[in-house]
This record gives sequence, C-alpha cells and structure tokens, in this order.
Amino acid sequence: MSCMWESKVISSHWYVTVWCSIIAISKVIIPIGGLGTRLYPITVETSKAMVRFLNTFLINFILQTLAVEGIEEAYLGVSGYVNYKSLHDHLGGGLKIRIPAKGFKLIRIRYQPNEDSVGNAHSTRVILSYYKILEPVLVVQGDTVAKINLREFYKRHKETRAFMSIALKEISDPRELRHFGVAKLDEKELIKGFIEKPKTPEEAPSRLVNTGIYILSKEMIEFLLSDEFDSMVKENKADFGANIIPKIINDGYTVAGYVLKDYWFDIGTPERYLEASLYLLRVLEPEYLEASTVYRSVRMQGSSPASRALHVDLIEKAATKRILFEGDVLLGRHIRIGDGSLISNSIIDNYTIIDREATISNSVVMDRCYLGSKTLVDNSIVGRHSRIGSNVKIIESYLGDNVIVEDGAELVNCKVWPHRVIKAGSKCRDESII
Repeated sequence: MSCMWESKVISSHWYVTVWCSIIAISKVIIPIGGLGTRLYPITVETSKAMVRFLNTFLINFILQTLAVEGIEEAYLGVSGYVNYKSLHDHLGGGLKIRIPAKGFKLIRIRYQPNEDSVGNAHSTRVILSYYKILEPVLVVQGDTVAKINLREFYKRHKETRAFMSIALKEISDPRELRHFGVAKLDEKELIKGFIEKPKTPEEAPSRLVNTGIYILSKEMIEFLLSDEFDSMVKENKADFGANIIPKIINDGYTVAGYVLKDYWFDIGTPERYLEASLYLLRVLEPEYLEASTVYRSVRMQGSSPASRALHVDLIEKAATKRILFEGDVLLGRHIRIGDGSLISNSIIDNYTIIDREATISNSVVMDRCYLGSKTLVDNSIVGRHSRIGSNVKIIESYLGDNVIVEDGAELVNCKVWPHRVIKAGSKCRDESII
C-alpha cells in the first residue's frame, strides 16, 4: 500500500486527508550475471548494465521505466567483481530518478550477496532468501528494455491465479522467431510450453516470444526456496527459460501469458542495441530523454548556462545550414559540431567533438569521442573515449572503448575490441580485431 497525506488546522482541529493506492508490485529483481559476451566489443571491459544507452547508463534507463510503473525497490543479481563494483560505485544504496511531470522518486537499491549463482533463477533465489522476500515480485533481465503496464500485468496474474506469469511480445517478422522461445498457448492464453529457437516460421506455434519479464507468485517463491530447487541447482538447471518454466508447466502449474502492447528489446547484441537506441530515439518524448532544448526533431541535453549557449549556437548553425540535422537526433552535453557536418538519425553522447564535414547517420557515438574532418560513420557504434581520424569510413561496425582509428582507414562490418589502434589507410572488412 502506498499513501500520500496532508494535514491542516481548521478551527483549532487537525484534519488529515489520506489518499491510498494499492501498488500491485513494489519490488523488482534484475539478474545481471555473466560477461555480456553477446554484446562484445561494447562490454569487453564494462558491465552490461553500465553500458551507455541514450546518453545515460542502461541501468538508469531500466530503473526509470520501472519507477514510472510504481517500483520502489530494486534487487540487483550481480555476478562477479566487475558487475558488483561498477554498479555499487554508481548506484550505492539508491538512485534518485526524475519522473516526467511527477517530480523525483528514490529507488532503493540492494545487491546479491557474494554467493555464486549458476543461472538467473538461482540468482533470484539467492536474493529472495537473503532478503526474506515472500510477496509477489517482478523479475526483469538486465539486458531488457521494455515498457510494461505493471498494473495490467499484475491484474492478469491475479485473475488467472498463476503460479508464474510471463510477459510475451508479438514479433512482426516471422524470420526473427528463430532467436527466441516461442509460446504455445491454450484457448485461455495460458502457456502450455515454448518452442526454443524454431528453425523455420512454420515450426513456431505462435508469434509470441518470452521476454524474460516475469511475475512470481508467493507459491512460486516458495518453490525457489525449496529443497527440490536446491537439487536442480546442483545439476546446473537453474535458468528460468531453459529449466524452471518447462518444469512447472510439466508439473501442471498455471503459467499465464500477458502480451506487452508497447516496446520491448533484448539488447544483448550490438545489432539489437543499435535497433533499440534508434527506435526509442524516435518514439520517446523529449522529457524522457532529459532534453532541455528541442529544435525540430533534435533533442539537446544540458541545462547549465554553458549548455544553453551551445544549444543556441547549434540552432543558429542549423538555421543557416552551416550544419545539417536530418530525422531524429539526440545530442548530449557540451558537444561541438564543425561546419559542413551532417547528423542524421543518431545519438551523440556528452563531450564529443565532431570536426568539419563529418557525416554520422543511424549510429551511436558514445561520450568523449573525437571524430575528424570528412569522416563517415554509418549504422555503427563508436565506444567511449574513442578517437577517429580524418577521412575515415566506419560502416556497419562496432567499436569498443578507447579505440583509435587513424586517418584514411576504412572499417566495414568489423568489430574492434577496446584500446586497439587501426593504422592509417588500413582496410578492414568482415573482421573482428581482438
């Protein structure tokens, strides 16, 4: 129960008015295990949750979307030293989140203790046991970006008296079903099983896939705390998708499906990271991107006097066509863009310098990068603190942090690990530079 109250004195008497609303679920567990290898080279040296995303950190964005839905406490299922240290140093015991039109809200942050876990269900169990959580709880994977109507999701969970509820998402392109677990439903839209990564669309029982977003009932939590689950852990069978969900379905428990009506992305690969970034750039309102200045479809971040002055300068350059903006663009704080440059459907993070006559399209350039004159970046990701020379072409490529690309080099469909140097004039095509 969440309540707001105010008190006043009228004719020497206290009157207290209380407004109460039932918060369906106030706690979320976010498993953040593993090395994030699918997202390499972006996560070679970075916890998946601490990747830059829409000019903030991914974990910040996830927590903001959950805070809007009423979540008040987040339990992070961190695995390993790097995941724990980077997240704890950033978040501490809480994160103050700005919710547009509603002010600020504090999300309390807690962490998985230093206990090894062998799957996302085991990580969840460690947290449930350590913090003695027995109430229904939301589980969201650490590489999932989604808009969840939590009240409707929980309403569906309660109406079906589900042991566990799973958020599903309809995939429009049937060829993409091969990447996911596809749900088989009965006439009441209860889940009767999943076909994992069907080879052809014809093998898929539906177009609804498992998003990795779950509601666990009190009874499901008791199962995860049981000796039976302990036995599964000893056999390394402690993953929700691979082990737990098939078991509880086979055992006859009710598993309800709830179809998400809005966006959902698994950003576990660079391709999906880029797709999610550019989609959200198009659909999110400026306040959700923390944009303080909007010029046509260009959102500019930063509210200090220095930032405002830079915004005015960029708008004047755009108005006089000294620089060109096309489509949707997000610009971070203290960005410099040289004359003759074109920025199209892209995200440029803080403290980046773009020299004259550069072109950036359908790409993400992370913070503190330098891009030289007449350089082209197209359908690519440039990692943090990277330095790109002049007359460089980066096409459908992904660069880790602190990469140097010298003048005249060309990268096409390449992955470059952090701290690598691409020599002047080099031609790289269809390679991973490790």
